[in-house]
Amino acid sequence: MASASILDAWTPSSWRTKPIAQDVVYPNQAELNRATDRLKQLPGLVTPFEIEKLRKQLADVADGKAFLLQSGDCAELFTDCVPSKIDAKVKLSLLMSLILIWGGRLPVVRVGRIAGQYAKPRSKATEVVKTEDGEQVEVLTFRGDNVNAFQASASARRPDPERLLQSYFHSCATLNHIRASLGSGIADLHAPQSWSLAHVRSPALQREFSSVIESLEDALHFMQVVGADRNERSLESVDYYTSHEGLMLEYEESLTRGIESSRMSKSKLEAPNESTRASHYALSAHTLWLGDRTRQLDGAHVEYFRGLINPIGVKVGPSMKPGELVDLLAKVDPLAEKGRCTLICRFGAGKAPSLLPPLIQAVRSSPHANSVIWCSDPMHGNTRSSPLDPSIKTRRFGDVVTELVESLQVHAAERSRLAGVHLELTGEVNAKGESVTECVGGSMELSDEDLGRRYLTHCDPRLNYEQSLDVAFLLSHSLRSRRLGRSSSASRSRTREPSPTSSPIPPSDNAQNGVSHGDKTHPSLLLNEDEDSLLKELVRGISNRS
Repeated sequence: MASASILDAWTPSSWRTKPIAQDVVYPNQAELNRATDRLKQLPGLVTPFEIEKLRKQLADVADGKAFLLQSGDCAELFTDCVPSKIDAKVKLSLLMSLILIWGGRLPVVRVGRIAGQYAKPRSKATEVVKTEDGEQVEVLTFRGDNVNAFQASASARRPDPERLLQSYFHSCATLNHIRASLGSGIADLHAPQSWSLAHVRSPALQREFSSVIESLEDALHFMQVVGADRNERSLESVDYYTSHEGLMLEYEESLTRGIESSRMSKSKLEAPNESTRASHYALSAHTLWLGDRTRQLDGAHVEYFRGLINPIGVKVGPSMKPGELVDLLAKVDPLAEKGRCTLICRFGAGKAPSLLPPLIQAVRSSPHANSVIWCSDPMHGNTRSSPLDPSIKTRRFGDVVTELVESLQVHAAERSRLAGVHLELTGEVNAKGESVTECVGGSMELSDEDLGRRYLTHCDPRLNYEQSLDVAFLLSHSLRSRRLGRSSSASRSRTREPSPTSSPIPPSDNAQNGVSHGDKTHPSLLLNEDEDSLLKELVRGISNRS
């Protein structure tokens, strides 16, 4: 919690004095005022108590005592607010976290890109679209359901303040369903056999997950026999938090509430600062993140974020300079509060080895050396157009895996720790058990020809059910090797001692272990003979199965 003296000049509306990026120009200011005035009177979507609980858990992530899994849709639609789609996202997060827990023996902090991820930044204000009549017209870009409609017409793309209220109520309904489902046993580990893998095609993944389930059932049965599980709520439910990009500042300001910090003392989750000044919580979500397009040091978004008690994320892209990152951390986290800032790095395959080390080194030399959470977003830097149809965006799964593995390697070499992952994914399947087909590659062997089968996204391509499990198993075995203290001969031959958090996938000169990706071998995915054999197979198989 920032001190009162540091934030004397801050208010929930002080961002209005700063230049703003990605602004939405509403045609009718009176309509916008009516919508935001109504939002100010509505209850928060989350509570300060829940936010304080997340702050505690993220401090553990920063200390290496837990792992962060942030996942969900690229951009939600109002029509996604149906039980089956909500359950699919939450269940996939639970499955992935179970796999991570089993490998790392660490608690997993689950944060969904859900219940509010309705707005998206755009590089262009307008776009050319084809109408139902086949006519090419230029309209305002689709900015997300809380701004305008996806339909290709000038009237549909007109920013509508009423959509901010619709966003609130759809977020509220989504949260209500998640809380009810978690309270009703959707995450009950006493019944893991009910978590079906019927639509996972890969026999290797099915066998591996089945072995985890069998071991888990044996452990739970033993606990039941000796009575160790009695009155243990942690076996029946989990904590699940929500997040979205804090893009629409009119919306965020309207849901910001000032609460005397002394009122939080009864929760036993009191923040470090003992001041009784008003502490401001953004109650639109448990945590918000700054986008790569809205992190200007003198900009409106940084101004708003710096005064919040909520933990925050910062997208770190290729244009981020080491000095800029340190200055940004000083502004939004002046007291270097442990777990307050999650650095969500998104570079693109092949770029982390050159771009990430200077950032790690700069932060290590700053007051934030031990407070930040390093997180990898291997999705956003790897979007490309399909060669079969340039209008279709996709992602090559091998690129996603490459960036993730490169991030693990860099942190190991820098004696740092990759403590989380940020993924765009969906667990949605149809009545036939078919996953979406938006990213090519993975153990389902999807190609560009498969994209048209179930390409459902209105924004960015997402990992499907099986591709998401591929990533979970890879990370699980990485955490397992870290936990068991494994290191390769390549790591041991370095001049400096390997970190206790060393990556299990260091570089190697052994080219026969390389992973073929397209027409070349990526050196970042080379493995040594003494590495975990299953991990080798996972890296080879999920990157580009022949």
